[in-house]
Amino acid sequence: MSRDLDSVTTEVAQLLAGVERLGVAYSGGVDSSLLLALAVRVLGADRVVAVLGISPSLAADERAGAHDVAVSIGVPVVEVATHEGDNPAYRANGPDRCYHCKDELFTRIGSDVVATHGITAVAYGENADDARRPDRPGARAATEHAVLRPLAELGLTKADVRSLAHALGLPNADKPAAPCLASRIPHFTVVDPSRLAQVEAAEQALRTLGLPDCRVRHHGEVARVELPEADLPRAVSSPLREQMVCAVRRAGFRFVALDLMGIQSGAFTLPLVTASGG
Repeated sequence: MSRDLDSVTTEVAQLLAGVERLGVAYSGGVDSSLLLALAVRVLGADRVVAVLGISPSLAADERAGAHDVAVSIGVPVVEVATHEGDNPAYRANGPDRCYHCKDELFTRIGSDVVATHGITAVAYGENADDARRPDRPGARAATEHAVLRPLAELGLTKADVRSLAHALGLPNADKPAAPCLASRIPHFTVVDPSRLAQVEAAEQALRTLGLPDCRVRHHGEVARVELPEADLPRAVSSPLREQMVCAVRRAGFRFVALDLMGIQSGAFTLPLVTASGG
C-alpha cells in the first residue's frame, strides 16, 4: 500500500523536530530529491540547503539535472568539491569504496558547509530497501558522522519514494537510478579520472541514442553494456547496434559487449560482500 503524503510529512516533521537548518546530501536522484522536498514542506525553503558533492565520479549531465530539480523544489544548491580520489583506499576500489566516498562527502559538509550556512543537522536519502542491502557501506559513514536518514527510518521503500515523488510533482519521479561513475569499474581495478571519463562519455553517447537507462562497465579494452531487458532486442538490431558500437568506441573502448542479464544493481559489489558474509 502506498504511503500517504500528508502522514509521511507529519512523520518527517517529528523526526526533524528541533532542527534549525538542515543540509541534505543531495545527488539529484529521486531519493535525495524527495527528502529535500519533504524537508521544505516541514521546515520551509529558507531552512534547507541542498549539498552536492562534485568530483570526477559525478557525470556532467547528472550535475546539471540535480540543479534543475532543486530549482523546481525551490532550494539553493551548494556545491562542495570532494577529493575522494586523493585517498589511496578509495582508489584501490575494494568493496568498501562507497564508504570512503561518503566519508569524504560528510567530512567536507562538516568542515566546509556547516558553519558557513548555519546547518544544525545533515541528512541523506537512504531508503528502507537500501538499508537492508549488504552492498551499501556508505551507511557506515553516515552513522559515524551522525547523519540522519529519515526515509529509511520511516520504512519508505523505493516504490514508496517514487509514489511520493509523483504526489509532489517532482520532475525526476521516474528517473532511473544513476550510481556514481566509479561503480562501473570492477573492484580492485584502480579508480582514476581517465577511466571515469571513458565511462561518462560512453554512457552519455548511449543516452543520446535513446537509451536513458544504461550502464557501461569498464573492463579495460572491453565495455560491457547493461540495458533494461526491454531494450535488448533493439540493441542487437540495425541500425542501433552499429550506432552503439561506434558511440562506445569513440569513448576509447576497443570492444563492445552487451550483457544479456540486463541492468544489474550492485553487479560488482554484491557477489563480494555476499561471499564474505559482509
